Amino acid sequence: MLSVFTRNGSETPRPLKAKVTGAVPDWLQGTLVRNGPGLFTVGDTSYKHWFDGMALLHSFTFKDGDVYYRSKFLKSETFKKNTGANRIVVSEFGTMVLPDPCKSIFSRAFTYLSNAIPDFTDNNLVNIIRYGEDYYAASEVNYINHIDPHTLDTVGRINYRNHIALNLATAHPHYDEEGNTYNMGTAIMGFGRPKYMIFKVPAGASGKDKNQQPLSQVEEVCSIPFRSSLYPSYFHSFGMTENYIVFVEQAFKLDIVKLATAYFRGINWGSCLKYDKDDVTFFHLINRRTGKAVSTNFYGDPFVVFHHINAFEENNHVVFDLITYKDSHLYDMFYIENILQDSDKFIENNKIFSPPVCQRFVLPITVDKDTPEGTNLVSLEGTTAKAVTQKDGSVFCSPDTLFVGLELPQINYKFNTKKYRYFYGSRVEWSPHPNKIAKVDILTRTHKEWTEEECYPSEPVFVASPDAVEEDDGVILSSVVSLNPEKPPFMLILNAKTMEEIARAAVDAPIHMDLHGYFIPSKDSN
Repeated sequence: MLSVFTRNGSETPRPLKAKVTGAVPDWLQGTLVRNGPGLFTVGDTSYKHWFDGMALLHSFTFKDGDVYYRSKFLKSETFKKNTGANRIVVSEFGTMVLPDPCKSIFSRAFTYLSNAIPDFTDNNLVNIIRYGEDYYAASEVNYINHIDPHTLDTVGRINYRNHIALNLATAHPHYDEEGNTYNMGTAIMGFGRPKYMIFKVPAGASGKDKNQQPLSQVEEVCSIPFRSSLYPSYFHSFGMTENYIVFVEQAFKLDIVKLATAYFRGINWGSCLKYDKDDVTFFHLINRRTGKAVSTNFYGDPFVVFHHINAFEENNHVVFDLITYKDSHLYDMFYIENILQDSDKFIENNKIFSPPVCQRFVLPITVDKDTPEGTNLVSLEGTTAKAVTQKDGSVFCSPDTLFVGLELPQINYKFNTKKYRYFYGSRVEWSPHPNKIAKVDILTRTHKEWTEEECYPSEPVFVASPDAVEEDDGVILSSVVSLNPEKPPFMLILNAKTMEEIARAAVDAPIHMDLHGYFIPSKDSN
C-alpha cells in the first residue's frame, strides 16, 4: 500500500507547467525548493531505511498565477559512486555496505580500517540551507552540497571541516532578521575535547567574489562540553530567541565506540543511537552575543526530540516549544520493510508507537539562589509549564502540552524568536505517514485541518502575504502525493487563516514524498 513512499523517483529536469485549479494569489512569486529521499534501489541492491534513499530535489516556481515543477537528483559524490558502480557502494545511516567478498583479505582489511572512524556519505537528503546568498542541500554530516535553486543543478561539495572543527551539523539552522545564519554541530573525533558548537555565517558572507564560500567567514558563537565523552546527545534542531540559543541535551544518545567500530562489526550507524530512559534531559541557555551559558542547571524528564517549533522571551522567561516522544521507536518505523506493510498490519505492529507531543517549556532567565526549595519560578499566564527549584540549586522543568499528533512543524518565520500564536504541521495519527495538515492555535488550544482521501501532504510551508498585518495572513504550500495512480500529484495552496483550499496545481509527472524545504521569494516580490 505504502510503496508510493519507497518507489524510485525520476527526474523532470525542465520546467513543467502545472494545471492550476482555483486561483494562485498574484503576490505569490518565488520558488519552493524541497528535498528528500528519492532513489531506493541501484542495480540489484536496495537501501534498508527510508532515510537512506539518495536525495531528489524538487522545485515549484510560482510566477504570475502559474506554477512550474522540476526535479533533479542531487549529483553528490555518493550518487556518482553508486550509479557508476550500478550498486550501492556507500554506506548510509540505516544501510551498512560491506566490502565485496571477492576482494583480497588485504583489501578488505584496508577498507575496514578506513571506515573505522567514518567519513560519512554526502547524500544530503534532509533540507535546504541558506548560507550568505548561497543554497545547500544538507543532512547531518560534515558535507553539504551547493546547489542552484533555480535549475536544481549540483554546483559542488563543501566540507564543514575545512572551515570549522565539526564532524556533524544540523540541517535545521536559524536565520535572524539581518540574514545571518546560525547553526549547531558536534566535534567528536580529531578536534580536541568533544563538544557541541554553535556557529554563525554572516548575511553577506557570499561577497562579490562568486568563488568565495560563505563558510570561509564562519564564526564560532560558543561551545558546550559533552556531559559524557562516549555518549553525546543526538540533536536534529535547536531553539533560538532574540538573545539566547536553546540547546536540549537529550537522553537520546550516540554511542561513540559503537559508531567507530560499526563498519568493522557490520552494523549500521543508525543502530549506534540509543535512548537512555533512566537519564534526564538538560536544557542549556546560551547568550547569542557573549557565548556564555546561563549558570543555572535546568533539567527535566527524559524524552526524544527531533524538531523545535519556536522560542521567544517574555517577562524574563525563555519559552520554547518542541515536539517530543516517549521513546526512540520513530526511527525504527521508517525501515523499508516496515513501510511496505499493509496499513492494518502496520498499525498492529506499531501499537507501541509513541505519538509526537507538542510541548511548551518555560525557563526563568535569572534564578535567585535564596529562593526556597520547591518554588515554581514560572510566573507567566496561559501556561501550566513549571520550573521548580531543587535542593542543590538546580531547576526541574515540566512542560505544558499544546497538542498531540503533529510533526514537521512550521510557523510564519517572521515570528521566529518572537511570541507567536500559530503553528502548522503534518498531522500524525495512526502512523508516521501524514495524511492531514493541521493549524494549531496555541491561545485557544484548538486546531483546524485539511485532508483529502488517498492523499499524503508534505510538510506545510507558510508564506506571508506582502502586506500582512496578522500572524496568519498568508498561504500554506504543500506538495501532495496520492495512493491512487489515477490521481496526479499536486501543489496545494491553502488560506493560512482558514485552512481552506485556494488553488491546486496538478503535475503530470511523478512527485516523491520528501522531508523539508525552503521558499525563496522572487527578487521582484521582495
